[in-house]
Amino acid sequence: MGILRKLICQESTTFKNVWTTHSTSPIAYQSGKIYFDNYRCCVSSVTPEPRIIYQMPACSKSEKIEDALLLECPVGGVLPRPSDYKPSLAVLTAHNWLFRLSASTGEIVERVYLTSHCKFRYLSWDTPQEIMVVKSAQCKVPAAARQAGIQQSVLFFLAVFRVLPLSFIGMLEIDKKIFGNSVTDAAMSHRMLIVMHGVGLVRLYSFQSISEKFMTQQVDLEHECNWNGKAGIVGKYPFGVPCNIKITDTPDLLFEVSSLENTFQIGGYPWHYIITPNKKSQRGIFHVCSLKDHTLAKNGIQDMKCCSLEPDWISFHPDSSGRILHVGPNLIKILKLKETDSVTEQQEVKEDFIIEAHRENDVNNSITVTSSGRVVKKRINLLDDDPERETFKIVDYEDELDLLSVVAVTQIGGDGAAHLDFHCNERGTRLKRILFAEPWDVTYSHEVYFDRNVVLHIEQKPNRIFSCYVYQMPEHVELLGLTGRVGEF
Repeated sequence: MGILRKLICQESTTFKNVWTTHSTSPIAYQSGKIYFDNYRCCVSSVTPEPRIIYQMPACSKSEKIEDALLLECPVGGVLPRPSDYKPSLAVLTAHNWLFRLSASTGEIVERVYLTSHCKFRYLSWDTPQEIMVVKSAQCKVPAAARQAGIQQSVLFFLAVFRVLPLSFIGMLEIDKKIFGNSVTDAAMSHRMLIVMHGVGLVRLYSFQSISEKFMTQQVDLEHECNWNGKAGIVGKYPFGVPCNIKITDTPDLLFEVSSLENTFQIGGYPWHYIITPNKKSQRGIFHVCSLKDHTLAKNGIQDMKCCSLEPDWISFHPDSSGRILHVGPNLIKILKLKETDSVTEQQEVKEDFIIEAHRENDVNNSITVTSSGRVVKKRINLLDDDPERETFKIVDYEDELDLLSVVAVTQIGGDGAAHLDFHCNERGTRLKRILFAEPWDVTYSHEVYFDRNVVLHIEQKPNRIFSCYVYQMPEHVELLGLTGRVGEF
């Protein structure tokens, strides 16, 4: 990967727009593959022209794929079937089937029927490539029942699976009677159940403790089960998987914090969390606090004081370094935690490096000529994300090459010109710039993916028109007098 990084970042290497395609359905990208038609059509992104990997037959609306996750074989793991060692796609269909598809053929490798008593819609990772969570849409009372005065206390169902091999851990419900009437949402991350409340409250519970205390019956996929007077095979239609974690009392609370719009992140070393104080006047102000005792870190209040239409954002760096990434329209800060007191273990937030947008230091004035001929100048205060000045739009991290990728846009005339910069993840030095050939409209939705020697730009235009622009590094490259194909390094 060190050689590939040098190849990509050297000045002579170019990225060329090799093909472009358009679609009336959303376009998704996962690990070298582009998905169309709700994941039913898979196209390679590494070929010089579109090459279909597989095309699934047309299906009814009830069978469409709602969400998907890429499954990759764990390094060194011993798996029961040969197919488990190959990449696959976990997909959730509109009629509550969970399929595992071969990433190379689209064939169904495994299938699990979930249930008929709620509508499942979302897939997410609790622990990446280990534990997967299937979440239902919000449960609603039918109109007739609502008119009869019947109220729905259960908001969501969460079904938890271990992947490769696929096995069922349990299903639980998020009930207002247990967690409180102010509950608005719930999720799982790193074996913690996270429950959000409408008042900005975020509460964390141990999923393991909940399972041990409230699991009524342990069940296994493809095994017989008796549940509520009915017998069937777990994961088969129409039996499905039972809601076997029945929470009857409020679980033990691990952690509680109040934050504006329930924004809450955990990371760093030692563990810290980031919130915005739960007041509208505090929007755009972030507090970095110790998870151990809620102590605010020294210099832990981060405020860019942006004057922009798009807000700045903050997160823990995805490179697992424990650093913090704070991104504004014209400034990127990489922050780190450093111990200031060995007794109290208090941490200080210090600047590691910054990346600034290139902007001219010009003064913007409006000029008016009065009827008497007098010239009046008035200073104009431009927004930090004014389209005529270079503005950061997307910041991401490429883990295999250890590069920060930054998309910046400048409005030139009627069109926006965008470029992708690669920066050293350790020092912030700019190593490479790639210009996008297509105009960039800042009012559209954009996604950019950088994956080894491929850059992908997915754009959503009005009226659900989606465009995909594929850029590739030349197949033959030269480094330090050595010549070869990219795939050989």
